Amino acid sequence: MNRTGLMIILSSPSGAGKSTLARRLMDWDPTLSFSVSATTRPPREGEIDGVHYYFSSRQQFQTLVETDQMLEHAEVFGNFYGSPRGPVEKAMNDGRDTLFDVDWQGGQQIRASALGGHVVSIFVLPPSLPELERRLRSRGQDSEEVIAGRMLKSRDEISHWAEYDYVLVNDDLDRTEADLRAILTAERLRRDRQAGLGGFVKKLMAEEA
Repeated sequence: MNRTGLMIILSSPSGAGKSTLARRLMDWDPTLSFSVSATTRPPREGEIDGVHYYFSSRQQFQTLVETDQMLEHAEVFGNFYGSPRGPVEKAMNDGRDTLFDVDWQGGQQIRASALGGHVVSIFVLPPSLPELERRLRSRGQDSEEVIAGRMLKSRDEISHWAEYDYVLVNDDLDRTEADLRAILTAERLRRDRQAGLGGFVKKLMAEEA
């Protein structure tokens, strides 16, 4: 019984564990595809087109937006970033799920897109704001100014929690990963996601006991 692939949106404030959980989820299921973003910024040393990003000119990017080939997009520090529709749609048609690491604004755009009916959205919360700040500091990568900015932004991001299908509090990484696995397994088994189920049941009913 075939099924259409899902678009799995994973969002959280910075430091809540989203990137680690995404890596763990993909280690658990190697068939998961990670949505590669398109960008108009130039490649950095070592970056490969189609692997790290799809690099394009501003004109090419704008054409993709105008022809509804971007599931979501935004301008960040003078460059455009977005999620191309083509690779995701191909994965869905092949029955493979795609994981998106986007913020609430990107999530809104994807849900409002032509493929929005195939979205499963999950928001990851920290156990507390002091713990979120501790995690940001433990990275040892950001200045005090950057950390303050991330903490300020986190309140805005958390305020959109109710827009998501599932909300997880990441107070234990292993348990949160197990919850993510359970969500994905259950969503894959939903009746309306199994494209060949109707035909299978019809054939089953026609069989003689």
